[in-house]
Amino acid sequence: QVQVVESGGGLVQPGGSLRLSCAASGSRFPINGYGWYRQAPGKEREWVARITSGGTTNYRDSVKGRFTISRDNAKNTVYLQMNSLKPEDTAVYYCTVDSTNVYLRRVAYWGQGTQVTVSS
Repeated sequence: QVQVVESGGGLVQPGGSLRLSCAASGSRFPINGYGWYRQAPGKEREWVARITSGGTTNYRDSVKGRFTISRDNAKNTVYLQMNSLKPEDTAVYYCTVDSTNVYLRRVAYWGQGTQVTVSS
């Protein structure tokens, strides 16, 4: 199985920064890409950002210009640099790993999430 572990969450004041990390291990196949999702209390989970194996990135409109997703292929790790944080960014952030299973199907593996709280 592919293990996905997020880290780097915490409590930050508005305008502050955090960098989230997500490490994948145990994959027998190349990782196609990574994604970040988040879920705030009482709200549905929403997509935040993605990065492909080739380095192409996409962002949710509300985080464009503030968040940056990047990856280190050698370490099978993806990062989410979050700047100019706002209270509405408060959520549990989840990492997804797009890979291939033993049946040669593309699947997404999820981490357990890391809490980000933006408050003064």
